[in-house]
Amino acid sequence: MNLKIYKMTLSELEELSSILASDFDDFWSYSILKDEINSENSYYIVAKLENEIVGFAGIKVLLDEADIMNIVTKKSYRNKGIGSILLQNLIDLSYNLNLKQITLEVNASNLSAISLYKKFDFEKIGLRKNYYNNQNAIIMSKLLRNT
Repeated sequence: MNLKIYKMTLSELEELSSILASDFDDFWSYSILKDEINSENSYYIVAKLENEIVGFAGIKVLLDEADIMNIVTKKSYRNKGIGSILLQNLIDLSYNLNLKQITLEVNASNLSAISLYKKFDFEKIGLRKNYYNNQNAIIMSKLLRNT
């Protein structure tokens, strides 16, 4: 797979705008993603196969920690390792930013995502009840540095 990872720009978001809800997941709207990309505390990446965007992911940095805001793969490209590549890139970015840890929330029923995070040594550290429309969120974290 000739997958390339780039910093996400507004032009990539524009490219996704008409297919965001249909081809990806409609967790976040175009306007929320636009605000995230424009935020000086956020870092977003995009995965391209040839010239097609097949996934994107982002973190928000606060002090010495990163929160994974989302990792999304195009529905027709799921289960091909793209999520793993995006996650590894977010971990590498966080490490290069000299951050101490990465944290995320994941829907307790999203077993494939939980499995992915466990594969990358994320550990369950808490639970948010009824976080996702009456479904619990598991809080997971990965320590990058022991400082």
